[in-house]
Amino acid sequence: MVNNLDTLGKTAFGMPLMKLTIIRLLTFTPQDHIDLGKIWPEYSSASLTIDEGHRIYAARFNERLLGAVRVTLTGNQGAMDSLRVREVTRRRGVGHYLIEEVIRDNPTINHWWISDVGVEDRNVMNAFMQALGFSIEEGGWEKR
Repeated sequence: MVNNLDTLGKTAFGMPLMKLTIIRLLTFTPQDHIDLGKIWPEYSSASLTIDEGHRIYAARFNERLLGAVRVTLTGNQGAMDSLRVREVTRRRGVGHYLIEEVIRDNPTINHWWISDVGVEDRNVMNAFMQALGFSIEEGGWEKR
């Protein structure tokens, strides 16, 4: 899966920046390991399992990962956790685009859950998740 968002801005010299791309990581490059370590400092590389039921989607911009989310699929249900966007790129639509593309890439999933474990600011996350069509539930957010 590769989807692009229009250019996010321009360099100091007026040159357009590269497009934001949402990807499903099938393998990890050495740079992916470095970037994921910045996104999720609490995880070791070895703990990041990927297979058909356990996926990692990431937002790539200028050859760097800016945000990521872990996805677990079981039947027609999907659970997302560890949604995080690097602080320097927050509030620019990266997380919104990431979640939209995860849902679009998994059309057979009709029930989504995102846990609130590790959420830094519940009020901000409530507004963010509601903007994506999720309802507030105890322990997280749900979309049917």
